This record gives sequence, C-alpha cells and structure tokens, in this order.
Amino acid sequence: MGSHQETIRDDSPDHLPTPATAAGRQGLDALLAESGRAVVALDFDGTLAPIVADPDRARAHPDAVPALAALAPKVAAVTVITGRPAEVAVRNGGFADVPGLDHLVVLGHYGAERWDAATGVLTTPDPHPGVAVVRAELPGLLERSGAGEGVRTEDKGHAVAVHTRRAPDPRAAFDALRAPLTDLAARSGLIVEPGRMVLELRPPGMDKGAALRDHVRELGAGAVLYAGDDLGDLPAFGAVDTLRAEGTPGLLVCSGSDEVPDLRERADVVVDGPEGVVRLLRALAARLT
Repeated sequence: MGSHQETIRDDSPDHLPTPATAAGRQGLDALLAESGRAVVALDFDGTLAPIVADPDRARAHPDAVPALAALAPKVAAVTVITGRPAEVAVRNGGFADVPGLDHLVVLGHYGAERWDAATGVLTTPDPHPGVAVVRAELPGLLERSGAGEGVRTEDKGHAVAVHTRRAPDPRAAFDALRAPLTDLAARSGLIVEPGRMVLELRPPGMDKGAALRDHVRELGAGAVLYAGDDLGDLPAFGAVDTLRAEGTPGLLVCSGSDEVPDLRERADVVVDGPEGVVRLLRALAARLT
C-alpha cells in the first residue's frame, strides 16, 4: 500500500486530500456518502497533540477540540484511542463538557478503559499484577543500565512507559534499554511495545486494533477513519484492513513522522502532524451536512 503526502493547505475549507489507494478512495467516498454511520477514530499523542519532550505537558492542538466539535454531530461517533489513561487524555485534550462532543468516547489504555462524554463515567479494570512488579524493579534496572540521564518513566496505571527522548543520545538510550526491559516484561507477564523514543511495558492483548475493531462492530459502523502516528497505531491500521476485507470501507491517515516509516507506507493519506489532522477534520466537517 503506498502513501501520499497531503498537507491540506488549500484555502477552501472543504478541501480534502485524494487518497493514494483505491481502498482509501472508497473509504473517503463512504465517509462522505454515509457520514451518519461513520466512525472517526484518532490517536492522541502525535495525532491530536504535538509530541513534546515531557509527556505530562502534552496538550491537544489548540484547534483540535473545535474541529472535533464541528465534526462530531455529523458522524456516528468520534473516538480517541490512546495508550494513556483515559482520564489523562480527557484532561490533556480538554474534551470534557464541550458542546458538540456529547457523544465522544475515549478508549484509554488501548481500550482497557472507557470514558463517555455523555455521562462523564470512567470504566476501568483492575491493573495486571505484573505492572506492580515492573514498578518496583524499574528504578534499579535503569540505574544498572547505564542508559544515561534524561531517561524518565511514566506510570500509566495499567502500564509503565520509559521515555528516552530527553536523554543526551535518545537512540542509544533506547537501544540500551530495549533488551533489559523486554526481559523484565517477560518475567512480569507483560510485553514491550516500542514507540517514538519510548518503550512501554503493558499486558498482552491490549492494543488499538482490538479496541477499534470492537468499537466499530459495536456501533455497526458503515465506514471508518483512523488516524495515528506511531508503531502502536499499526494494529489499528490492521483492524481497518480487516474491516475493509469484511465490507466496511475505511481510510487510513498517518499524522506524518519520519520516525515511523512503516506507518507512512501503509497510510492512504499522510498529513503534516496534528496541524494537518486538524485541517482534515475541518475539511470533513465542512463537506458534511
């Protein structure tokens, strides 16, 4: 599947990109023709929010919420699927109590958690016991690894992430930590998911693909758009491929990053990061009635 760089900088508000693939063009056509049955699903970090050195400071692009609020009433559902805890994504995204986003759903921890804007209710399971093991052993492992200063951990409740972006040599720190973290995860009954200068230790079976597939089927959607930027979004891309094979048209959007060429190559459309995602959302909202 080829990719197509599209920055959506046309002056007209309803300018939409032309997907590079026949399946992508079919997906876009279905979104426009049957918007009332369409699901628009998006990752958070790197897609709705710019990547920053400190994940705690990540916030949605300033125009993301208005664009989502303009689009949401015109489609079946707008859904954020993220590896973050749902309540963190809601807070950092500014999604609560927004007119027009009454039916927004945030699937946190790769679908293990769910927050519904209509009720404000957060549903979350008990954490995997291996997360507590990782939490206890990780400080000593990082000290012994020699990965260097600037490496920081993020406790997500149901998972633990190790970020190397602020290290003097982020790639060297990432490579030095991958094997020992994989070993720790295996001993704890977890897996390691690599991303953009981050290694996340989380329970097996938690991924955005399963979350997206179950959500689309639950809603009986007639079309789906998924936008992401990182390796953790590849399972969601795979889910859209599966849905296409089953007869549900879909559009795959990459929030552009040279750090993740695999995602770019599989996308129907590539936009220039969260700013490009916002333009795409605005363009869709302008085209739909």
